[in-house]
Amino acid sequence: MQLKTEKLVFPEGCNIIFGQTHFIKTVEDLYEIMVGSTPNPEFGLAFNEASGPCLIRKAGTDDEMTKVAVENAQKIGAGHIFIIVMKDFFPINVLNAIKGCQEVCRIFCATANPVEVIVAETEQGRGVLGVIDGHSPKGVETEKDILERKVLLREFGYKIE
Repeated sequence: MQLKTEKLVFPEGCNIIFGQTHFIKTVEDLYEIMVGSTPNPEFGLAFNEASGPCLIRKAGTDDEMTKVAVENAQKIGAGHIFIIVMKDFFPINVLNAIKGCQEVCRIFCATANPVEVIVAETEQGRGVLGVIDGHSPKGVETEKDILERKVLLREFGYKIE
């Protein structure tokens, strides 16, 4: 077995949701969740099939985001993974619905941070062991940092005064 890391690449300002699933129906179900979550969502998704023709299945409302999702799915190369690349909205708006999708087994990350996927490769194929999401902590927040966090959440509309 070989261990590798694969860096996901997606446009600045975009968020991703990266997870594991188990059935070809995932593509259509995740598409429906995304388009039902917010008016005119811009996103692309890719799913790596793990049996039969072993294709990368795809869907989306934005050609660029769909292309980026497919490129990342190819790079990871593990079966039964999915990646959603979204523009102008946040994973928090769809994450519970995605976790509730009957085919979804787990979510590895939902982020706009740099992501490295830890991949194990054997003779059979590739599997995802986990992810490195963002960077290591540099300290503990101060009172000023707490205030800035609270202001930011209110600017995003997630908290009310």
